[in-house]
Amino acid sequence: MIKSWMVIGGVAFLVALAANVITPSDRQWFKRLLRPRWLTFEGAIPIIWTVIFICGAWSAYIVWEKDPGSTPTWLIMGLYLLLEIVTIAYTPVMFRLRSLKVGTILGGTGFIICALLILAVLSISGWAALLLVPYLLWSPIGTYTTWKMISLNPQDA
Repeated sequence: MIKSWMVIGGVAFLVALAANVITPSDRQWFKRLLRPRWLTFEGAIPIIWTVIFICGAWSAYIVWEKDPGSTPTWLIMGLYLLLEIVTIAYTPVMFRLRSLKVGTILGGTGFIICALLILAVLSISGWAALLLVPYLLWSPIGTYTTWKMISLNPQDA
């Protein structure tokens, strides 16, 4: 029998694969952009997001197990999915449109969705809500960084 954690992890993994829908010219565009001097942790960003996604999937698992298959649980699972889609969309959409402003908007949107998701799951499980806090803490850093890059690269706003 397939376990719920396998389905949740599998869906999260499949959605995450969409982040790889970028071309070499998209990557070149992003690599040539100027960055703030204080951005010394860029190499750690993939690891940070991996941990955040694991926490999010774990949170979704906890919520699912509290009331599996109910309509409210399915609606909350939809919020988890929306949060991951918006988060994953950041890279391919910003790269394809070559717009830091779009990246900033997607980053801010993810923060808002995560805050709403925390409010939705808080009454179900404190642990599930707590596992979303890393997203809520990190997302503004990434969004702020992208926003600061606009002033350094006005032609790519």
